[in-house]
Amino acid sequence: MTLASAYVLPTNRIPEIFDRIRDGQAPERFSQQLLKDWGFTSSNDKAFIPLLKALGFLTSDGKPTQRYNDYRDHSKAKAVMAQALREAYRDLFLIKESPTAADRAAIEGKFKSFHNVSDNLAALMAKTFLGVLALADLSPSPKQAPPSPKNAVVDDNTDDENEPRVLPRATKTTLHYNIQVHLPATKDVEVYNAIFKSLKEHLF
Repeated sequence: MTLASAYVLPTNRIPEIFDRIRDGQAPERFSQQLLKDWGFTSSNDKAFIPLLKALGFLTSDGKPTQRYNDYRDHSKAKAVMAQALREAYRDLFLIKESPTAADRAAIEGKFKSFHNVSDNLAALMAKTFLGVLALADLSPSPKQAPPSPKNAVVDDNTDDENEPRVLPRATKTTLHYNIQVHLPATKDVEVYNAIFKSLKEHLF
């Protein structure tokens, strides 16, 4: 069971601090002085450091992790944040796979019961989570198309050159004939001989 308890009061500055992380160089150690250099001079801004640790952006002693560096890649920053949230707030994702601001009441309730905190603290934790959630892309990765069946061939005669049709592979067909001969009721053997001779000539 995992549910981070870190929260920040200036939740409106959450996007700003992650913009700083994404656009700047990773420091050797993330410190309060760095926050001040970035313009986060309020005493409440110190709470960003525990939040970054909870999200796996910093080690326990404040050193940037690989996730911190991965987030600096603009092309995958939202996916990195989504993974960080799923790990730090795993229990929330057990309630709903893709939580949104519309689920605030359920999210606050989970923080309150899990951490045994007041309504006010639960609301701050939920507000922090939702503030970070806005920076993530929770959509699943596109699934790889299933491989073509073994007994299939590609038909190149299609209107779309990039999407050849897949047709079942032709199988060998064997035909069987069942011929019934109704013999006349006669005691003349020559009649039967003539019938069987004719069958032999025409069928074999």
